[in-house]
Amino acid sequence: MRRNIIRIDISSSSIKVEENSGAYSNWGGRGLTSAIVKQEVPPLCHPLGAGNKLIIAPGLLSGTNCVNSGRLSIGAKSPLTGTIKESNVGGTAAQSLGKLNIAGIILENKPAGDKLQYILVNKEGAQLLPADDLKGLKNYEVVSRLREKHGEKVSVISIGPAGENCFSSASIAVTDREGRASRHAGRGGIGAVMGSKGTKAIVIDGTDAPGVEYHDSEAFKEAAKVFRTTIMESDATKPNTGELAMYSMNAIMAPVNELGAFPTRNFSQGQFEGVEKIDGEALYNTIKERGGIYNHAGCSQCIIQCSNVYVDKEKNFITSALEYETIWALGANCGIDNLDAIAQMDRLCDEYGIDTIETGCAIAVAMEAGVKSFGDYDGAIELIHEIGQGTPMGRILGSGAATTGRAFGIERVPQSKGQSFPAYDPRGLKGLGVTYATSPMGADHTAGFVAMLDEDDRNPEGKVQASLDKQIYMAFVDATGICLAAMDAVTEENGGIDAMSQMVNALFGWNITIENYGKEIIKTERSFNKAAGFTSLHDRLPEFLSKEPLPPHNTVFDVPYNGIDDKFNL
Repeated sequence: MRRNIIRIDISSSSIKVEENSGAYSNWGGRGLTSAIVKQEVPPLCHPLGAGNKLIIAPGLLSGTNCVNSGRLSIGAKSPLTGTIKESNVGGTAAQSLGKLNIAGIILENKPAGDKLQYILVNKEGAQLLPADDLKGLKNYEVVSRLREKHGEKVSVISIGPAGENCFSSASIAVTDREGRASRHAGRGGIGAVMGSKGTKAIVIDGTDAPGVEYHDSEAFKEAAKVFRTTIMESDATKPNTGELAMYSMNAIMAPVNELGAFPTRNFSQGQFEGVEKIDGEALYNTIKERGGIYNHAGCSQCIIQCSNVYVDKEKNFITSALEYETIWALGANCGIDNLDAIAQMDRLCDEYGIDTIETGCAIAVAMEAGVKSFGDYDGAIELIHEIGQGTPMGRILGSGAATTGRAFGIERVPQSKGQSFPAYDPRGLKGLGVTYATSPMGADHTAGFVAMLDEDDRNPEGKVQASLDKQIYMAFVDATGICLAAMDAVTEENGGIDAMSQMVNALFGWNITIENYGKEIIKTERSFNKAAGFTSLHDRLPEFLSKEPLPPHNTVFDVPYNGIDDKFNL
């Protein structure tokens, strides 16, 4: 199967369509973004300079009829961490790109002056168009104007004001199935890279797309059937009645809180007394009572339906989806237990184009410094507006939690390689702590989710190998375009894991294995970081985690770093 790469030189406005038959031909999704960054981006370049590149790549299986294969990878050198970065997002763009037989889009160099443009991609190729009328607009308005111009069936990839201002927490929005700018590649500040390229949006028009060609369509069909069956039969992922369909990832909020690993008030506690007001059951009941949607498919090819549509008391749309990480970051981590306030903050983050995790952590650090009080949701909303408006305070917060901590002299800053922690305290979930420390991209739970949600999570034994194995596995999953939610269903016993590699091999005529493919991606990413000046000494967590016991179990992070260094010397 042939897939092309569209290479766009922003400085000269030249566009080249290249057949992906060379060094990158065996890569897709995260594998492709990382391979191009490693090969073409100078490791010591400034992330916002002309040397950096922004790569947008659908997964290997995007465009096929494989269920839950609509994830998109966006990669660059991160302005937040200085490391290699791949940020993963759902929505509809990946499926359209796959059907157009586009393996990736590469944005190179920088524009002259403050020129702003957007890119239209369709079956004829790509073209650059002026976007002066979109300057400074928030994401929902950008999408509205572009859909009015190019039709309601297009997918839109866009940045908000934070991306234009090149803030290190800036995200890239992707439209969902209803055309809302509600899916975000949030982590690592890649929205700032898109802003530095003078690109406000990319419109993907999949009209009359040729579709994918299968090397062995029958073998693909059989493997895809097995994969679909595992999802349909799992109690976690079955449509309509599965735990994820009803409660989304918010289903694990109560168990993580019970375990004492739910970060509260800037990681000062492991349990939140207001958890029952914001957990999966509370969200489900609120949405159901108001007439919102709790089993919503926000992404192409989705059958799990783990998204939701949150409405206010008057049934007005507020946001989609209100997810676990967001509710935690803007909720418990800031001492806030009001779902309506959290939903409003989520919508503002989507509009301005900022990562909810990084934003929530930055606000919590600022609250610890006394800028606002924990629990003050009106104050938190004010701070998000300051980020969107680019005020001096907003610029500090929009640069992330690590910068906010330095600005206000706060020691307890939950970050690794400059990227803030997600919603799990590594003192209570030590396998995830290893992932936070060693991921090539900074703290990231999706890079290697190691958690049984029981007392063993507080035991440091065996967590290093478990994290490495899961990181290799997830690198492969990210390359395919399959969503993380599907991983709750697939196992070796039900054939779901083997089905993933079988689909890739049947589609392309390859003979890859998950372990070899995933390990090569991790090695590529760590190699780039090494050339950028990162060593094993950067695979460390902040000192407070080993010094401050976490209530209520009073645990610290005590996984030996020498074992981590030995195991991750790939």
